[in-house]
Amino acid sequence: MKHTPILITLLCALACGTVTGCRSGNGSVWDDNRTAGSYKGNARSLWGKEDTSNEDFFTASNDEDFIGLKDEDLRIQVADGAIPQPKHSPGDARSKLPGIEGFHSPAGAESAIFKTVYFGLDDHILRGKEYTAIIDKVSDFMKSHSDVFVFVSGHCDERGPESYNLSLGARRANYIRSLLVQKGVDPERVHTVSYGKERPADLGHTPEAWNKNRRGEFRIYKKS
Repeated sequence: MKHTPILITLLCALACGTVTGCRSGNGSVWDDNRTAGSYKGNARSLWGKEDTSNEDFFTASNDEDFIGLKDEDLRIQVADGAIPQPKHSPGDARSKLPGIEGFHSPAGAESAIFKTVYFGLDDHILRGKEYTAIIDKVSDFMKSHSDVFVFVSGHCDERGPESYNLSLGARRANYIRSLLVQKGVDPERVHTVSYGKERPADLGHTPEAWNKNRRGEFRIYKKS
């Protein structure tokens, strides 16, 4: 799929201007909680600075074909802000929360509740009863533990441009957040971050590795 420079400019303006305006956080973390456009790594923008005028967003693999990022996907990304994001980002003094580095991976009894969930190719919707059960457990736990805050991180496999994967990872994290909020979890306690393809769980280059890397993970902070 090809985008003209005018269309790219318009879409970026819509995402970064209409909803909230993109702003830079500390170091290499870009933080825009209102659009859940928080992501870390060598990030440039949600849709990046890559020149896609002469190439498709994706190259077909041997086993599966990619579905290119379409205009409606970009509108969905903006529409994800329908459920308001937290007013303040973790690490901001006003939030009274540490940055993401102060959140920890689930351990012990928590690991049986805050399980990693997995997504299909080019998909940001969780499909399967096992994932519904996980979201139910997480929401029940958070509603009964008002001192617990979470970061939901969205991840992708290694294929496709960085900009696409950052956007897809954001949609995955946002989708999980939306499910939790719809089940009654306070939206001020659920934050999101997209790592795109920068933090693979499996370093392999096989369909099995890709399946493990298309995921959503939880990090937890208990406010004392």
